[in-house]
Formats: sequence, C-alpha cells, structure tokens
Amino acid sequence: MAVLPCIDCHLHCGVQHVAWPWPSVRSRLVAAHITGAGLIPPVEDIYDRHDRSFVDSPAWQECRRRAHHYLRSLQDPDFTLYPYFFVWNDFAWEELDAAYAAIKWHRHDNEPEYQYDDPRCRQFLARALALNLPILLEESLAHTLFFLRELAPRATVIIPHLGLLNGGYHRLKALGIWELPQVYADTALAGPAEITDYLQNFGATRLLFGSDYPFGDPLAEKEKVLSLTGSAAVQQAVLAENWLRLQAARPPAAGR
Repeated sequence: MAVLPCIDCHLHCGVQHVAWPWPSVRSRLVAAHITGAGLIPPVEDIYDRHDRSFVDSPAWQECRRRAHHYLRSLQDPDFTLYPYFFVWNDFAWEELDAAYAAIKWHRHDNEPEYQYDDPRCRQFLARALALNLPILLEESLAHTLFFLRELAPRATVIIPHLGLLNGGYHRLKALGIWELPQVYADTALAGPAEITDYLQNFGATRLLFGSDYPFGDPLAEKEKVLSLTGSAAVQQAVLAENWLRLQAARPPAAGR
C-alpha cells in the first residue's frame, strides 16, 4: 500500500533552554513516514512562561533571534521544513519575511500577556497579512474572540488542538468560530470525538495534521487521524493538502 504524503504542521524544535534538536525530531518523523515538518521554537526560548510579570529584554530578544535562526538554518534533503516565527511583545515585524511558513502566537491563561494595545502589534499583523502568513493562535477564549473579531479578522488563523486551550472545542463551536472561512484547526492532541464532530459538521478542507511533538508522538497522532478520517481523499486533505494549499497562497521565498 502506498504511503500517503504527510506533513506534521505542529511540532517543536530547539536547542537553547530545551534539548529538542532536529535529529531527535527527525527520527520520530521517519518512524511515522512523515516528510514535512512545521517547526516551532520552544516557548522556553521565547519568554519566561513561569513569570506572570515577565518583562521583555534585549537578552530575551536575542534568544528569540537565535531560536528562529536555528530553525531557518536547518536543511535536510529528505524533508520539507517549514519554520515558524514565534512572536512576542517586541512584535519584531522587521524580522518577518517570506522564508517563514507561519506565525506562532501563544500564551496560556497563567502566563504573561501580549500587549495588544502596542502600535507595533498592528504593524506586525500588517506585515503578516502582506506575507499571507497563517497564524497558529493559542490564547484564552476572550483573547481568541478579540483576535478573530476585532484585531485581525482578515488573517488566516489556525487554532491548535481543536481549541482545547482556546476555551474548548464545543464553546468555539457554539460561538460559530469553526464556521469562519479564515479559521483552520489542527489535530494535535485533540480528542477523537472532537475530530469526528469537526469532520461531520465542517468538512475536511480546513483541518490540519499536527502532533505537538514532544508533547505528542507523531506516529500515534498520525494513526489517530488515519483511524478517524475515513476515505483516502479526506485523509490526504488533512495530512498534507490543506497545509500545502495555505503555503501555495503565499509569496515565494528564495530557497523555499
């Protein structure tokens, strides 16, 4: 039986505050017959998530630059790599270019907050929209709704884990979020019931495969998706085609 093309669009890779180097990630992807990887810097390299009153600094900004440089420097003839830009409160839009595949916008309720009233936030989003970069948004429910309805209603947004940490799948469903044409979801660590309900109600054109490695295992997460998606056409849409369509809508970058 032929192996379906597969892109894990949500996994973490970094070498500063954690030990998740590309060779370790790669071995898990090989075992799962995955040949494309959306690489996200670890949160630990972006800000101090354990300090609610965290204040950004030049040292942390440099740490973020190193994290992004590491992902952009990776080359592997057997894989297509898609580096993410992980944005924080400096909103470094000057560093954002078409070599990035997507943006990571992330915090949990007990972590330091984004400064949404900073003018640079709007500048960053304007740059992201100009590059047509999808935004992987993991925020509180209130901030998720603000982001989608007021801050960036024209942005392509991917909600990870089928909303597990954005207020919950069913709360987002009740609010009509999954019906929005610019809103995608990924399957990383999502429950089988939520994946099945999403496919039944919203179809397969805006659902993306992800594992959230190292928090999820790529092989186990892929097998979960295969067991729930039914036809080969649906499987292929979720495993690769939807992500590739998002990337095809972006301006070209040298070497990509």
